[in-house]
Amino acid sequence: MSFLSATLARVKPSPTIAVTTKARELKAAGKDVIGLGAGEPDFDTPQNVKDAAKAAIDRGETKYTAVDGLPELKAAICDKFKRDNNLSYTPAQISVGSGGKQTLYNALMATLNPGDEVIIPAPYWVSYPDMVLLAGGTPVIVEAGIETAFKLTPQALEAAITPKTKWFIFNSPSNPTGAGYTRDEVKALTDVLMRHPHVWVMSDDMYEKLVYDDFVFSTPAEVEPGLYDRTLTCNGVSKAYAMTGWRIGYAAGPAHLIKAMGTLQSQSTSNPSSIAQWAAVEALNGPQDFIAANNAVFKRRRDMVVDMLNAAPGITCPVPEGAFYVYPSIAGCIGKTSAGGTKIENDEAFATALLEEKGVAVVFGAAFGLSPAFRVSYATSDENLREACTRIQEFCATLT
Repeated sequence: MSFLSATLARVKPSPTIAVTTKARELKAAGKDVIGLGAGEPDFDTPQNVKDAAKAAIDRGETKYTAVDGLPELKAAICDKFKRDNNLSYTPAQISVGSGGKQTLYNALMATLNPGDEVIIPAPYWVSYPDMVLLAGGTPVIVEAGIETAFKLTPQALEAAITPKTKWFIFNSPSNPTGAGYTRDEVKALTDVLMRHPHVWVMSDDMYEKLVYDDFVFSTPAEVEPGLYDRTLTCNGVSKAYAMTGWRIGYAAGPAHLIKAMGTLQSQSTSNPSSIAQWAAVEALNGPQDFIAANNAVFKRRRDMVVDMLNAAPGITCPVPEGAFYVYPSIAGCIGKTSAGGTKIENDEAFATALLEEKGVAVVFGAAFGLSPAFRVSYATSDENLREACTRIQEFCATLT
């Protein structure tokens, strides 16, 4: 009899965390490595947010809170949804967890039964399928390739829905591609969902505020009010507010689902950090002007990375609408051999050879469900990005 649970056989460790860890280990060993795997801003948390956390400590706000969030934070979240998305929620419809991942996980654990299907467009965030599997459900992967700008078409969504479909996971702007759906594109998908009243929508809006050029963010429950009662709208303070380590995510949806998620959380982690919750109150209620300033930096980096990668032989890199990732195709590199003798049979071989031969750590596309490609996070310095892209160009130029 195995000591470990059979559940573990259904999942694998996060590839993005693995790449970041490997890059850190190589750096610690003295190797010249540039890591482009981490999905977190390189900006510091805003000073007013840090000050709010310190003030909370000084006030003695160091005790247990309500399991799924402080009343003050739930109120701030309700205000945010009304202000930014024209969505009205009460505190009973809000769940706060230890990071956005926990709120998604809680919802899936609270709702999925064996045989339930969850539609996940690919490329996808690496954790979606594994969380579905942990919850006992079945991931249904639907490819949305470079030919549709990494966006799921209404036709593909319609074709994937079956009587067993329970959830459709929607992520815009996307990790890993940065692709953002316009309001019309969201409406085309919600029109499909309105024809299938048994399908719920899990909208992961974590990159909502990280958008560029003239792109305007829209979320499904805002675009189609008819989906309000079967949509869980998920967000957090990690990306826009540079608070990844604070671990505060939140979700809004029907009260009965929120209550079920709270029951699950009460028997797992209980409440998120009280200090981080007070910091999140300030993040949501305080000044927002730094977001535009940060986005200007991200846009400059995006444009540089896209230009430099498109100059690399065998690489095609679309321009994303948001987040801080690009997802270039390496179709033109497959079948070639690197200067170090590695046969580039797939994107994992490409990423391995790039790390070993040029010291650039990227995440291979198979981890996100769509190959041949790789993900670059441009949430690092201009200097690092320029040097990394130069090395990628050199690597590709020597493929034969």
